[in-house]
Amino acid sequence: MENAQLISLSRQIGLKRQMNVIANNVANINTDGYKAQRLLFEEYLMPVAADKAFKYKDQTLSYTNAWGTINDFSNGAIVQTSNPLDIALQGDGFLAVQTAAGERWTRAGSLKIDNTGLLVDNSGNPVLSQGGQIRFAPNETDISFNEDGSIITSAGSKGVLRIVEFEEPQALIREGANLFSGGDPVNATSTRVIQGAVERSNVSGVIQIAEMIRVNRAYQSIARMMERQDSMRSEAIGVLGNPSK
Repeated sequence: MENAQLISLSRQIGLKRQMNVIANNVANINTDGYKAQRLLFEEYLMPVAADKAFKYKDQTLSYTNAWGTINDFSNGAIVQTSNPLDIALQGDGFLAVQTAAGERWTRAGSLKIDNTGLLVDNSGNPVLSQGGQIRFAPNETDISFNEDGSIITSAGSKGVLRIVEFEEPQALIREGANLFSGGDPVNATSTRVIQGAVERSNVSGVIQIAEMIRVNRAYQSIARMMERQDSMRSEAIGVLGNPSK
């Protein structure tokens, strides 16, 4: 009975982690450029614990192991905003931004110009070009982002956005503020910039809510099974501990 309880508990721990991942996806359903996450499970064979120790040959117990998350880097819907500082990336590329911890990568394209003239993201991180930070003079107008990432204003060329791609995007490490770190960035070759638009989150609300219901039902089912195991244990103790029966 103890083995059954431990196996059930391992599954409940995995389901709790899965619910946290789903809840985070739902919370970011309206976050521009957000990429959904999915929890990965694997079978874990306990190397020491075994079942059926009396009559049959020992059998290794199989536990549930929620060992990590995977990012869904599929493109979200591109929505027109008519804001000239909004850009959407069509393809696999990421914008490069400068943070206090170094360069980071993002798909969030709602940009703005701060009070010093720097082009920054929503968190105030400077957006990078191939040559460094991008700064506009107060009198510059007609800011234009071309498909290749080049920037042109009334004052002329302002450089080219630093857009990077990754051969192994799953190697990226998710950080806060819709940023990623790590990986081996290379200059993008198949990503197109769309001005006046943003990429929405690729989270499907319908799928996530359905998954939340499924996980909740699975958790409750295991909880009921564990309650039955407790009841059987109590009955066994009551019978075996009473010599008169």
